Amino acid sequence: MSKWIALRKRSSAGFTLVELMVVVVIASVLMAIAIPSYIDKVRKSRRTEAKTTLLDIAGREERFFNTSNTYSSLPSDLGYGAVGAIFPMTVGSGYYTVNVVSAPAAGAVPASYTITATPLGDQLKDAQCLLFQLTSLGVQSSTPDTTDCWK
Repeated sequence: MSKWIALRKRSSAGFTLVELMVVVVIASVLMAIAIPSYIDKVRKSRRTEAKTTLLDIAGREERFFNTSNTYSSLPSDLGYGAVGAIFPMTVGSGYYTVNVVSAPAAGAVPASYTITATPLGDQLKDAQCLLFQLTSLGVQSSTPDTTDCWK
């Protein structure tokens, strides 16, 4: 009887190497699935910053147009950056640069602008929505051309 108690105490003392390796394999598989998915979600959340900035600049351009009867391509005119700063400029957390190209009115053609957000750094790996554009006509586009990017 004492042998049975001794064996029982010894077997409940810890984990075997096989049990430990099974746990390591399961954890590795879960991490191999979870980490890339997490990184994709982080990149997708950074797109919001670019879209919000484009819409904000468009609103500022329209206010500037109401007072000046022209669009501006200087960040300081729109309340971005210091006086003398020029586009393109990095905005927000530094994952996108924004560029504004404005065309003055010529004859019967009204003034217009195109705002573009270009990714930087790790955001370049976001193959689903690389580049965002917004025009003075309100046309929203992205590269590659997908409707999901502006949702």
